[in-house]
Amino acid sequence: MIAKVLMVFSAGIILTLGVLHLVYTFWGPKLTPRDPALHVRMRQVSPVITKETTMWRAWVGFNASHSMGAILFGLIYGFLAIVHSQLLFQSPFLLMVGLAMLGGFFTLGKVYWFSVPFTGVGIALACYAASILASRA
Repeated sequence: MIAKVLMVFSAGIILTLGVLHLVYTFWGPKLTPRDPALHVRMRQVSPVITKETTMWRAWVGFNASHSMGAILFGLIYGFLAIVHSQLLFQSPFLLMVGLAMLGGFFTLGKVYWFSVPFTGVGIALACYAASILASRA
């Protein structure tokens, strides 16, 4: 039972971070540059790969898709922990995919993000790892 609770808690943290990030992507100023001139330039300049978009549109799209990935992780792993915990905890593939995803988020958080998401992902990763250990006990 403790393994399920820890996995649901881990998934819930990532789901919450993903939902908050999606909200911040489309509503409010939290993910806009502090420098208004940079914001204007991002709306005018295209990335090298294509002229079909701007850096601003790419920024919004990357943030939205990043949020959707976190939401998907939280929903799938939370669902599996609650409804199909035997499948989840007996599948090395599912457990390793989840661990790799959280490990990737943790690394990105350390290198590129700031303390709040990094700490949240760190707690989620610790709960995830503890849930695997508890399922083996």
